[in-house]
Amino acid sequence: MGKIKYLIIGAGISGLTFANYIKNDYLILDKESEVGGYCRTIRKGDFIWDYAGHFFHFKTDEFRNMFLNKVNDEDIIYKDKCTKILYKEQLIDYPFQTNIHQLEKQEFIDCLYDLFNKEEKEDYDNFLDMLYGKFGKSIVEKFLKPYNEKLYACDLHTLDKDAMGRFFPYADVKQIINNMKKNEDVSYNNNFLYPRNGAGSFIDILYNNLDKDRVLLNATVVSIDYENKIAKTSDGKEYEFEYLINTVPLNHFLKLFEDEELLKLEEELSYNKVLVFNLGFNKKSRFTKEHWMYLPEKKTNYYRIGFYDNILDSDKLSMYIEIGYSKNANIDVEEQLNLTIDNLRKSNIVSEDMELEEYVSIIMDPAYVHITSDTDKKVTELKKKFENDRIYTIGRYGGWTYCSMEDCMLEAKNLAQKL
Repeated sequence: MGKIKYLIIGAGISGLTFANYIKNDYLILDKESEVGGYCRTIRKGDFIWDYAGHFFHFKTDEFRNMFLNKVNDEDIIYKDKCTKILYKEQLIDYPFQTNIHQLEKQEFIDCLYDLFNKEEKEDYDNFLDMLYGKFGKSIVEKFLKPYNEKLYACDLHTLDKDAMGRFFPYADVKQIINNMKKNEDVSYNNNFLYPRNGAGSFIDILYNNLDKDRVLLNATVVSIDYENKIAKTSDGKEYEFEYLINTVPLNHFLKLFEDEELLKLEEELSYNKVLVFNLGFNKKSRFTKEHWMYLPEKKTNYYRIGFYDNILDSDKLSMYIEIGYSKNANIDVEEQLNLTIDNLRKSNIVSEDMELEEYVSIIMDPAYVHITSDTDKKVTELKKKFENDRIYTIGRYGGWTYCSMEDCMLEAKNLAQKL
């Protein structure tokens, strides 16, 4: 067993990016049979799906060019985002708080009244407290509270006030009022690009830049010897490392150490699971412009749906459906599939004469991490301790945070250059 300078656990976007910038003595281990992590693309019949909705909003020319210079122009689709909220059988522009003028009159008055009479504070105790302080009772209880409860599958009191960071669509009273006359979407993802062959084609570019002999698939890490810096895989092989770069979910990573404190922290980490259905029907829906929709009402099992066909301009309905669960929930996939189809028909998203041709189900575990003040502090302290021993845990899941794909790439690049 020779010592590896950089042992990378996980061949998702963070691990592949790190290896792209190290380009010397590294080895990537991944338990799956293909690279990509949650950024993989699935092809079935006439349909192309990702594991979940992945759309690119590059802010840096470096990463944009890294991909676009290696993809034919005709294989890249550029879109101005068209997103809606299906609220009481009515389509409202997203975000809800800047489009309350689209509600029926009495609901609009309720929202506007509560917005002007909201009780703001210098500091907020938690995520739900922040919502009430920023937007008032009606906006919160009509959309922000029920939607985020479905998404996170938890009590919103337990989340940190900044749990969503820059991804939360904040808006002040002036913005909300101005939007009533001039609709303006200032969210971070108001336009996006998408590869015609799915998000996985971008992952392939990162992978193809690497030495394939340095990427071992079907290699599940089962334990890490902290003191001797040795990782052991399920086939009994051992890999000694100088630096360990973890990109797999932190809760899974902590289980690899025989350390009571780390196992205690693993139990404390909170997150949700998401059941994703990718559905392919024999013809289009009545919704032909929308890219994705948010559904706050509890009577509907899913919180968000997306339309790949409206992005790819294809002639059959191709959807992703997302359903949130607590981390310990048992998921009955078949039951949820039947309920999903039933709800799609009740909402007239799918008509009675439309037939399901193909589908794939995926359980993302974890999906969205729950940012809480207590665990965030402990994770930050753990990262500092790890770094002293040349162990780094990065990315959306390795870092236990809420960030974009590009954020993950930037973090991986910066760490590679630092080391």
